Parts: sequence; structure tokens; C-alpha cells
Amino acid sequence: MNICIFGSSSEQIDKEYLRTAEHLGNSIAKKGYGVIFGAGKYGVMGAAARGVYSAGGKLIGVSPKFFIETDVLYDKCTEMIYTETMRERKAVMEEKADAFVICAGGMGTFEEFFEVLTLKQLHRHTKPIIIYNVNDYYNSLMAMMENAVKESFMSEDCNKLYTIAYSEDEVFSQIENYKPYSYNKYDVQGSGRDDKNG
Repeated sequence: MNICIFGSSSEQIDKEYLRTAEHLGNSIAKKGYGVIFGAGKYGVMGAAARGVYSAGGKLIGVSPKFFIETDVLYDKCTEMIYTETMRERKAVMEEKADAFVICAGGMGTFEEFFEVLTLKQLHRHTKPIIIYNVNDYYNSLMAMMENAVKESFMSEDCNKLYTIAYSEDEVFSQIENYKPYSYNKYDVQGSGRDDKNG
């Protein structure tokens, strides 16, 4: 299994976000899973990568070529894949991942989360999406999602396409006990179901 980690590239954030990301990367590697990430050496991305590397795990970095000259890439990846664009970068990570863990981040991380969520809503994949809510960072995002449901811009079923984890143990539990959930967004009556149960 390859787990894609999305997260911040900032070094200015609270160190707890870095500590938990590094521990998560280390734990993923110790479980024998691989990690796919945006190849950055800073912030949450870099911390997770260091955790994987310290445990001798498989680490796949994916980066647009224009980052090569900026000295922001982690140089100890098991495999590095270069793309022409940011859009292609996301496509590679989405294709190679078996699960997505959304760690704390900014605009880029929000974009990555909403892309994999939208693709899942449109039945382009059935992979688990877990928001790792360290320090309750994503509480305001979840409130926004609930408001979108309340105002009928989004179905409540959409909020069942991802899960929230408040600890590392919950991250792994939600990945390892995952049961796909699917619904037809164009069915106004709602048709959410557990795919495993038909």
C-alpha cells in the first residue's frame, strides 16, 4: 500500500504539526507501507519524509521540474518523479496512492484535498481520504462543509466520502478498516450506500 500525504511546506507553523507529521511518516514506514508526497523538504511534507527515511521506508517524491532550481526538494527519496506541471504532479500522486492523508496545510493542501474528494464524488476512485485533524486545525473547514450542506450546495453524503482522525492510531484504523462509500450526486433522493454491501 502507498499512502499519499498532503501537507504544508511552511516552516513557520507550530512545531506540533511537524512532530506529528514526522511520527506519522515513521509509523507508516514501520508498518511496511510506502509514502507518496510532493517531494518538498520543508514543513509538514519534509517532516513526514524524514520520518519515512529514518525508518528505512519507501518514499516516492513527485515534483514539477521547475522546483529543481529552487532547492526545496527532499534529496533522500527512494524514487523521484518529475512532471511538467503542478496538475500533472497531482495526477501522478492520485494514481499511485492507495489512500490519502490530509495533514495540516494551506492553499495547496486545500486544493489537493478538494480535488481527491471531488474525484471520489464523481466515482473516479474509491480510495480512503482521511483528514488528520491535529490541534483541531480543520475544525473551521468541517464547519464550512456542514454549512454547504445546510445551504443545499452539497449533499450530506459528500461528507461521508472522507473521515476525520484526531490521532495517529485513528488514521491507521480508518485506512485499515476502510469500507468504500458511494452515492449518486445527481439522485436528489440520495443513494448513499456501502459499496461492499451493494
